[in-house]
Amino acid sequence: MAKAIGRFIVVDPHVCHGQPTFRGTRILVADVLDQVANGMAWEAIIENWRGALSHEAIAESVRLTREILMNHQEELVPAGK
Repeated sequence: MAKAIGRFIVVDPHVCHGQPTFRGTRILVADVLDQVANGMAWEAIIENWRGALSHEAIAESVRLTREILMNHQEELVPAGK
């Protein structure tokens, strides 16, 4: 059973080994975030995935990643550093 992480992002143990994907696709959120991190224009990302993504879906992936980073930063930085 798929679990909605946001409006556009889901996790389904039966799709892509339970990795976060964009709703209705097998596109891994991690792959799109790599493209964003490498400076790829969002329009080019959408074209690369043949229109299966929207600006809103990409924005949600970036926003959720930021929220996770900010809410779990103490777990990511070793104590005393």
